[in-house]
Amino acid sequence: MNRKAVMDIFRKCGALHKGHFKLSSGLHSEYYMQCALVLADTKMSAKLCKELARRFKGSKANVVIGPAIGGITAAYEVARALGIKGIFAEREEGKMALRRGFSIEPGERAIVIEDVTTTGGSALEVADLVKSLGAKVVGIGAIIDRSGGKAKFSAPFKSLAKLKIATFSPEECPLCKAGKPIIKPGSRK
Repeated sequence: MNRKAVMDIFRKCGALHKGHFKLSSGLHSEYYMQCALVLADTKMSAKLCKELARRFKGSKANVVIGPAIGGITAAYEVARALGIKGIFAEREEGKMALRRGFSIEPGERAIVIEDVTTTGGSALEVADLVKSLGAKVVGIGAIIDRSGGKAKFSAPFKSLAKLKIATFSPEECPLCKAGKPIIKPGSRK
């Protein structure tokens, strides 16, 4: 599956939006990728995540973990495609934590999966959590890498589509300077 095929799926699902957006990272952008609309389509979700899982076949991972909320479905579908455990981390007092009885044991091999990477902050937080539990992060992945390859990780990073979509700090945002109303569609406050 190539970049064009992935973008065609996003367009078909109405998941590529243009406007003025505040991303979960705190950055602003003219474009927003609403992966939830794509992942709500079970056939599209399975197709995309099976392709992402294929890129981690040789990793010998035994758990896939995603950040809540955006990474929950993607991590589960990648785990299902690999036939391994799929869990998610969520914020507790501002930090990523395992809740709901989830656990990762020392020595386990984990893949961190999220829906969209902009700065890589959420994936890095989850990777740090995994390492703090004595497990090894053997890969990090996202359906969309909107950093244009700028997000850096200590484990191999794989995505289905690498996009270079401009982001701006709130102070430098030309959309703010033009007085365009901002929308906050992401999950983090």
